[in-house]
Amino acid sequence: MRRACGFRGALAFSAALPLSGCTGDLSALDPAGPFAAAVADLWWLMLAGAAAIFLLVLGLFLLLLFRPGSGRRVSPAGWIWIGGVAFPLATLVALVGHGLMRGEYILGLAAGGDPVEVEARGSMWHWDFRYSGGARASRGVLHIPVGRTVVVTATSGDVIHSFWAPRLGGKIDAIPGHAATVRILADRPGVYGGVCSEYCGAGHEGMVFEVHAHPPEAFEAVLAGLPDEGEAAR
Repeated sequence: MRRACGFRGALAFSAALPLSGCTGDLSALDPAGPFAAAVADLWWLMLAGAAAIFLLVLGLFLLLLFRPGSGRRVSPAGWIWIGGVAFPLATLVALVGHGLMRGEYILGLAAGGDPVEVEARGSMWHWDFRYSGGARASRGVLHIPVGRTVVVTATSGDVIHSFWAPRLGGKIDAIPGHAATVRILADRPGVYGGVCSEYCGAGHEGMVFEVHAHPPEAFEAVLAGLPDEGEAAR
């Protein structure tokens, strides 16, 4: 009886282990907004496609293993055209087409009226955020309103960093002398994790930040209470 219970427990653990990374503060597979959801949908689609291709190849292998010679019904040229040209081409066209549609969706979505504009400046090894419409700034914490598109312009003062809030949107590199933008959006209030996803030196692992998503009416009050840019940098 104990052996059976132990086996069931091990089986349940092994089944849950692959899904353990699907949730959490930095999981791109646990989206909290439509931009991140579009990225997650594309990931799941690619996973399903990869699984289907794996099962197809495995099925062909088993067929040839247990029924040798069955593949001779198709000529060598036929195998090349089907398996080397037609199938990969159809798969890539489907994936690229869906990815482009997801990209157009993200670019075309503008929720909550005019977007909020924020500058995210990466430095070894912290993030400074400066908000449009004033000189307000914050370090290590990005404040955003719920249900409203936020356009983050990433810059860097030293080396290449990468801004990423996995549950709210995609990521973008912060390159010295260059400005790049990414859109994020939160569906509900909360605190969401963010990281620098580009190795930038000895302090890279500690270059994290938080995104605080506030109800629209509370966001303005929070913004008004932030220090000015000079005070936030100290």
